[in-house]
Amino acid sequence: MNRAKQYPLIFWVGVLISLFAAFGCPDNKLEKENEYLIRVDDQVMTFLDFTKAMEFSSTAYPHNEIQNKEVLKTIRLRLMNQLIEEMILVRKARDLNIVVSEAEIQAAVDEIKKDYPDDQFRETFLENAVPYETWKNRLKMRLLMEKVISAELEDKIEITRDDIAGYHKDHYGDDKLEMETMNDTPDINEVIVRSIRRKKAEEAYKSWINDVRNEYKIEINKKLWEKILES
Repeated sequence: MNRAKQYPLIFWVGVLISLFAAFGCPDNKLEKENEYLIRVDDQVMTFLDFTKAMEFSSTAYPHNEIQNKEVLKTIRLRLMNQLIEEMILVRKARDLNIVVSEAEIQAAVDEIKKDYPDDQFRETFLENAVPYETWKNRLKMRLLMEKVISAELEDKIEITRDDIAGYHKDHYGDDKLEMETMNDTPDINEVIVRSIRRKKAEEAYKSWINDVRNEYKIEINKKLWEKILES
């Protein structure tokens, strides 16, 4: 399922920054650049990978926020969890033989670009100091993760009559005439089902990802990570 058109360009830039925005830059001499920081089975994120990710930090948060060491530590911890989660989903995608084709990526890019004049599309990257190819790679990663979640969660969710009725009540009240009219409109029904399915998937996600974590061996270089946190 392609959700690219649901989000504006700045959202996708935000996805990139939120996934790879640490704050401050730990001393590169802490450890060798090729030393691992995170392992998920055969996937490895090195200290250098993490350092490169931090290059986007200046556009993510106000300068005064990142001067607070405790806030900085909290954000780095959040980033670590996000990175591990991403690596898990990439590993799960391989197990499920899920890939994102170049055509799918281009379709997502085209959908996003529709709402932006060409010059504004380019200026957004310049303003956020994000190279287009890097953004495109992150978009590909986002699409891959969404396909995994769709296959493992959304596609397996059953929608009952009570779910439909509850949605109608929450959004349209108890107007039976309106409900009957909408029940005869396939396009509206499809939107409602998608909305319910997405909401249920979001509610089930935390439990599901915790179960998936147990499927793979996750290793963190604690000595290196402690130095990053305290830097």
